[in-house]
Amino acid sequence: MNLSVNGESIFLQQAPNPSTLAKVIDCLGHHPQQVVVEFNGEILVPQRWETQIVKDGDSLEIVTIVGGGS
Repeated sequence: MNLSVNGESIFLQQAPNPSTLAKVIDCLGHHPQQVVVEFNGEILVPQRWETQIVKDGDSLEIVTIVGGGS
């Protein structure tokens, strides 16, 4: 499956079929509790990731949440 992830074209060879957003995030190696995902220009709440189907050509922006401070 060809996707745009953070502006970069990638080919996800091991993508399950059909692929949900939750499965794609896992295949990309992200921890679901540590990312915010924009799917085709829309920020999706994690509750929708299990039902959102990802198709060839879709666009993802994945932002990793980093804790810290002083």
